[in-house]
Amino acid sequence: MGDWTPPEKRFSQLGQRLMTAALLIPTGLFVVWSGGWWLALACALAAGIMAWEWGGMSGHPRRLLLSVSAGLFCLALPLEQVEISLALGVLGLVMAFASQPGQFRDRGLASGGWLYVTAMAAALWMLREGPWDGRAVALYFMAFVWGSDAAAYFVGRGMGGPRLLPHESPNKTWSGALGALLFTGVCGFAAADLEQASAVVWVLLGVGLSMTAQAGDLFESGLKRRFKVKDSSNLLPGHGGVLDRVDGLGAVSVVGVLVLWLFPSVHRALGVS
Repeated sequence: MGDWTPPEKRFSQLGQRLMTAALLIPTGLFVVWSGGWWLALACALAAGIMAWEWGGMSGHPRRLLLSVSAGLFCLALPLEQVEISLALGVLGLVMAFASQPGQFRDRGLASGGWLYVTAMAAALWMLREGPWDGRAVALYFMAFVWGSDAAAYFVGRGMGGPRLLPHESPNKTWSGALGALLFTGVCGFAAADLEQASAVVWVLLGVGLSMTAQAGDLFESGLKRRFKVKDSSNLLPGHGGVLDRVDGLGAVSVVGVLVLWLFPSVHRALGVS
């Protein structure tokens, strides 16, 4: 239950991670700031890549079909036509199901995987374009998730200690998880000051976002364990694949959209209406 990695290897991939982040973060900020078709294009690209990675992990024989259908769904979001989005969503699920050989369980897993990756990408667009200050909400959520990831990485690698869920993700520790919660709580205080809103609400939001991001990360780690792969792909040096990089943000986007839609008082309390 002690340190799980030799000290000299704990930050061995830090250089690669920083270089990848130096490319991804400005790109992410630009498309979210711009919104609209720019963001839809980025979400479509991310969904297509994640669907391709899912197909590789799960052994789906029609990876291109998964990728194209996921990308088209996200690319159609700016049209704001419910009928078109519903048709593309049903079509993607049906094609994923029908093109997967095997029993009903295998086919259902294929449809579930398509829905999983597509929903994460589409939810970011919905978060940015929702009936609230979408630009502010999306940028805050992204910043909190990135801060949570960074704090978990540096605190966990620096302190080591007992593993969080060794069977699901052997590299994550309790120290990293708690460090991330503490850091995002502090970020909540800063955001409350910027928005002149309730510090309690913002701190709770920050902690909640960190917990959701970590849960999304652990869920994806569990999927990789199921499929006996280390990373979803090797596209992003130091991180693995796109799915490995955005699993936390995707989970936060999905949960965030649901909460903000179902409880409008939340974004009003945050001062981002």
